[in-house]
Amino acid sequence: MMVKLAGTLVLVGAGKMGGAMLEGWLKGGADPARIVALDPAPPAEVKAMLERHGVRLNPDVAGITDAEVVVVAVKPQLMEDVLPGVAGLKSARPLILSVAAGKTIASFERHFGSDAAVIRTIPNTPAAVGRGITAMAANGNVSPAQLALARTLLEAVGEVVTVETEAMIDAVTAVSGSGPAYVFYLTECLAAAGEKQGLSKELAMQLARATVAGAGELMRQSGIEAATLRQNVTSPKGTTYEALQVLMAEDGMQPLFDKAIAAATRRSRELAS
Repeated sequence: MMVKLAGTLVLVGAGKMGGAMLEGWLKGGADPARIVALDPAPPAEVKAMLERHGVRLNPDVAGITDAEVVVVAVKPQLMEDVLPGVAGLKSARPLILSVAAGKTIASFERHFGSDAAVIRTIPNTPAAVGRGITAMAANGNVSPAQLALARTLLEAVGEVVTVETEAMIDAVTAVSGSGPAYVFYLTECLAAAGEKQGLSKELAMQLARATVAGAGELMRQSGIEAATLRQNVTSPKGTTYEALQVLMAEDGMQPLFDKAIAAATRRSRELAS
């Protein structure tokens, strides 16, 4: 991945997600002289990275006349306070690339104009270690070149997929945006069940963490379907088979996940603004 910028990239919000993306862009060869970060209090490690690479922090926005892309990475509750201060960048007709949950394309069009090129995305927390997956939805003003630029910028922190309509973002949020929490809870449950069978708390958690992380990495590296990997581990009438009879029963994991994903999707729709 090579990040080439023709104008200035304005990063609005240099917290954990913004910092992870910035690190990926710099590793991808982006010219730090073409990047500007806007954040009143970036974390110490991000501030050190900015200083190390010579990325400008909090310059006068009015002096930026060649904004090519504005990456919005602030918390949703801060959005209405922050966006008016950067709305003046719209004169350069930049791509607006949002990685903030809950904010619709229409909410950015209110600040940057109905003719603004806006892409709304949903990344997830594994982006912090370059293993995220981000789904993006674009409005009709986004050009093919801008779409390609967005994909390049987002690939700095993991995989990228495109959804046909913004309406699908709520389901994406429920599956991959919130999904890491489900995996972490699965790890907790696996460890707690091991404890009940006599393992120490520390050993049960070590086994559960390593198993979940290792299985995920095996699935990623092999590219084999999850169902096939499951079948490969399952000997007829063996220990895995017995456990799966419980987990795959009619009242097992699938109906629970159906209810959980439906609840998260519904809440994502409610929170969108």
